[in-house]
Amino acid sequence: MRAVVSKSHGKIEEVVGLATVDEPPLRPSDLRVEMRAASVNPIDWLIVAGALRVLPDEAFPLRLGSDGAGVVTAVGADVTGFSVGDQVFFRVAPDRTGTFATVAVVDAALAARMPASVSFAEAAGIPLVALTAWQGLVEQARVEAGQRLLVHGGAGAVGAAVVQIARHLGLHVTATAGAEDADWVRDLGAEQVIDYRTQSFEDAAEAYDVVFDTVGGQTQDRSLSVLRRGGTLVSVLGVPDAEQKAKLHDVTVRPFFMRPDGAQLARIAALVDTGGLRSRTDRVFPLEDAPQALIRSASGHAKGKVIISMGG
Repeated sequence: MRAVVSKSHGKIEEVVGLATVDEPPLRPSDLRVEMRAASVNPIDWLIVAGALRVLPDEAFPLRLGSDGAGVVTAVGADVTGFSVGDQVFFRVAPDRTGTFATVAVVDAALAARMPASVSFAEAAGIPLVALTAWQGLVEQARVEAGQRLLVHGGAGAVGAAVVQIARHLGLHVTATAGAEDADWVRDLGAEQVIDYRTQSFEDAAEAYDVVFDTVGGQTQDRSLSVLRRGGTLVSVLGVPDAEQKAKLHDVTVRPFFMRPDGAQLARIAALVDTGGLRSRTDRVFPLEDAPQALIRSASGHAKGKVIISMGG
């Protein structure tokens, strides 16, 4: 099989390329999937750069890619609920990367049937961002209908998913975004869009129940002042001195990392098929151009998800 690998840590254009590798073994709980598309996420190029190490002892060449979509070609002996020929999408466990490939293997508990209303490329862009949004809102913030939410980075891939899922859950959504993306973020469900370049989100008339932070830095620190007493800051970027900040502002601070979850993906698929969640694709690259896909994602200029296509 063909797979995109990184031969060491370093510059993408120097260490990432396509290689012929052995297919991963099929465990009793696994699905073997003929890959049709996979999405590029910041974790992919951060791993290549050596800035983020998912595994304590990384073995090179390291197979890249963590989520995607494709067709089931084999099911493990213990698997129920899936059959050969099913179209699925998924996020693999951190220790089983390798979706930038013609074939991938995933634990069946981490997969779900693909939304019927979207293409493989669109489906591939959904797992990480939608699971992050769902878990941040439902599990970390424990949101309730009618609450006020501020989303930082509402035009980004995760932020856009947060806006849409929050509206589905009945929240009043305000988002920060650039002026060029304001209409699109409103179309996703934000009732108010704040141009972060020219407006201060601290000028809101009321305090927020929840802030969902995808930006970090000073934006994160400033966000603590706009939360009501007892409110919650959820962050995907970590929060330095989280406990101290929480006590100082009388709020709850919850940094977290998304985890793969097939049952949640099934709920997300249903939301996609009813029009409640859309994924924006920036650009689609063929498998052999995976290094260019990583470079595009790392550039910070992508508008939506960068996708790698295996064809079919």
